[in-house]
Amino acid sequence: MAIVEKMIEAPPEQVFRVLADGWTYSDWVVGTVHVRAVDDSWPQVGAKLHHRAGPWPFSLSDSSTVLSCDPPRRFVVRAGLWPLGAANVVFELTPVGTDRTRVTLAEDFAAGPLRWVRNKVNDLVLHHRNRETLSRLADIATRQKAAQ
Repeated sequence: MAIVEKMIEAPPEQVFRVLADGWTYSDWVVGTVHVRAVDDSWPQVGAKLHHRAGPWPFSLSDSSTVLSCDPPRRFVVRAGLWPLGAANVVFELTPVGTDRTRVTLAEDFAAGPLRWVRNKVNDLVLHHRNRETLSRLADIATRQKAAQ
């Protein structure tokens, strides 16, 4: 399991607004190259975000499904990447003071062949990928905060 944390200079509600906007996922989720559709009920439990991941022409189409949503504290999705499998991704948002949020991102393979190749190399790759994902999330959340 890969776990990373980042302090974001925005309140949890602002950070969660970015998580709740499925159309921005390709802007901040490393590896997601295109969002094809987002269910109108996103980010409610069971809603799907349809995406493409990986470089063209090898990108794969799949969807991610909301497993749990507790705004603005916790958000859990099952990110699909068929035929490689799926991962459970957990975002925990903890307020720090009045204008900062500690975001913890935990990702673990939950289905498919990737589940059986858990090792330190995979954890290291996921760790670096998710650190960049949180940096991008922070950029968007703080930019939106400044625009208000």
